[in-house]
Amino acid sequence: MSVTGKTRKKGFAVRFRKEWPFHLMLLPCVAVVLIFKYLPLAGLSIAFQDYSPIFGIFDQEWCGLDNFRYVFSLPTFPRVIYNTMFIAIMKIVAGIIVPVTFALMLNEMRNIHYKRTLQTVVYLPHFISWVALAGIFLDVLSMDGIVNKMLGVLGITPVYFLGDEKVFPYTMVVTDIWKTFGWNTIVYLAAVTGVSPDLYEAAYLDGAGRIRQTIHVTIPGILPIVMLMSILSIGNVLRAGFDQIFNLYSPLVYSTGDIIDTFVYRMGILSAQFGPATAIGLFQSLVSFVLIVSGYWAADRFAGYRVF
Repeated sequence: MSVTGKTRKKGFAVRFRKEWPFHLMLLPCVAVVLIFKYLPLAGLSIAFQDYSPIFGIFDQEWCGLDNFRYVFSLPTFPRVIYNTMFIAIMKIVAGIIVPVTFALMLNEMRNIHYKRTLQTVVYLPHFISWVALAGIFLDVLSMDGIVNKMLGVLGITPVYFLGDEKVFPYTMVVTDIWKTFGWNTIVYLAAVTGVSPDLYEAAYLDGAGRIRQTIHVTIPGILPIVMLMSILSIGNVLRAGFDQIFNLYSPLVYSTGDIIDTFVYRMGILSAQFGPATAIGLFQSLVSFVLIVSGYWAADRFAGYRVF
């Protein structure tokens, strides 16, 4: 072994002895990832099999790409892809605009106690599961719920938010933003507070008021973070939120609210078509992988962000 190799080996041993508690802390997480993320990858072979639960996963009859041909020939599949992309893209766009706007508004507050209280209140929905929120929204957004009662007071015709196929996608976007925007604000608020005070002072000396300072100092200062978060969200184009939609949708809104994840659930779990369901899941994962890789490449190229 060369001197360089011995030096590297000795350095690694010294560093490992020094950092072994951290490796030990990571061990349970690594085990969970291996068990629940990597071992199940063997099940992807079902996408190429005429799967039957009677036999083992490696004792099935192979059918090649027949499951993919069957799935792509389904008349409802293009609509499911469209619904997924439509809802996901709206969530991504609103998930950038609303938190950024709210972060800018919080930055203008001078009462620190009111500011912290408001931050806490808008963060709380992030920690509530969609199972619990679904029960709340089913009551609040029903035809005799509080929202439609308020609309009736204003002379507006009641809206069937969770049963009207035209309204349902937008209801999903609004409820998702209500749940997540407070948490997402953390990133942008940190970016806002990271803008140099010298820039604000220079703008003030030039005669700029609070609005002009926000437009010409704050927004350009956080623009790299906004661009980075937008690019990294590209990988979620085919993931519109299974938990939310599964708990809120119904057959009445399948035409506009059925997404890939709920479609896979019905096909694989309810209809026991395991091969085609796995084929759809594999297709979704491959496309998402390409989008994520493209997103990280774009983040490195345009925002200077690198994972490694």
